[in-house]
Amino acid sequence: MRVVLQRVKSASVTVNNQVVGSVGSGMLILLGIETADTQEDIAWLCGKICRMRIFNDAEGVMNLSLEENGAEALVVSQFTLHASTKKGNRPSYLKAARPEQAEPMYEQFKTKLSGMLNQPVASGTFGAMMDVELVNDGPVTILVDSKRRE
Repeated sequence: MRVVLQRVKSASVTVNNQVVGSVGSGMLILLGIETADTQEDIAWLCGKICRMRIFNDAEGVMNLSLEENGAEALVVSQFTLHASTKKGNRPSYLKAARPEQAEPMYEQFKTKLSGMLNQPVASGTFGAMMDVELVNDGPVTILVDSKRRE
């Protein structure tokens, strides 16, 4: 699993001109699921996201995590995070999980993250064409891959 974490002042997802998910101050999580991903990847990544210290403390230092800050989270599925650009100019998505595998894992990821944060997690609509809007705070943008834990 790969995520792009973006600390945001606000973010929203719109599908067919309807806002389906939004947050104020918090984190936008773009989530890519690959065929080799397991429940262990979900657990590890959710834990990492909850504890990632990217929010400012009273002194303006990034010392607070999502769970400590009580900020909101918005999760958006993004299979293109597993694009391979090694050959030619057309990205290959062979590593990205097919929808029948990815959608249940996406739902499990949201449930796990929500449980760890003790609050609901906003989300986009799996497989839909989505418009994502955000006001990046900082900007702070972090890449995390569950297959590269070292």
